[in-house]
Amino acid sequence: MFVPSEPGWSILAADYSQIELRVLAHISDDDRLKEAFLHDMDIHTKTAMDVFGVSEEEVDSNMRRSAKAVNFGIVYGISDYGLSQNLNITRKEAAKFIDQYFEVFQGVRRYMDEIVKQAKRDGYVKTLLERRRYLPEINASNFNLRSFAERTAMNTPIQGTAADIIKLAMVKMDAALFERKLRSRMLLQVHDELVFEVPEDELDIMKKLVPEVMSDAFKLAVPLKSEVSYGENWYEAK
Repeated sequence: MFVPSEPGWSILAADYSQIELRVLAHISDDDRLKEAFLHDMDIHTKTAMDVFGVSEEEVDSNMRRSAKAVNFGIVYGISDYGLSQNLNITRKEAAKFIDQYFEVFQGVRRYMDEIVKQAKRDGYVKTLLERRRYLPEINASNFNLRSFAERTAMNTPIQGTAADIIKLAMVKMDAALFERKLRSRMLLQVHDELVFEVPEDELDIMKKLVPEVMSDAFKLAVPLKSEVSYGENWYEAK
């Protein structure tokens, strides 16, 4: 359904790879998390190795799946109930897994505790680019309202910074296209992905240029990485 507006052109899509976990590694300054990205390791395998105390060869698909659920859940302040539902395990098992995670990734635990304290004190949290989110319910007496605000406090600096970074990448990408007098067009931003339509004679340039601009959009303690794909339509590009 989604095709280039010019005949003979291609759709090119570029996705940030695990940008939220990379932002978390930077914000939390967690040594193990940073090590995984600095050495270009599979983050879910690395998490499984550290949490279960096994070697890379011993990580099976269930271990990696559990690690992946926790990695992405941590960003949203996941509870034992939420994790138990995701992995179809008991709440007790889920709680144990979360405890093991925080035992290993102590920088992440410290960040989660400190950001909630700071939100309770200031009434807001902010992204790395200083965009604020106010949280009036953070000191509410109602448990559900307060818990939601606490999870939002943990998540906003991570997800909000990821959103800021891709906006920065779009601004820099626009300048790069203009500077090089390219005919390629930036069409869409979808979550962590930018979508372009590209003439055939610019494909090789864009395959190199887009990930370069996206990787250099903002400096973190770990590298930003993006993956490029292309095709005759968006489905093929994906």
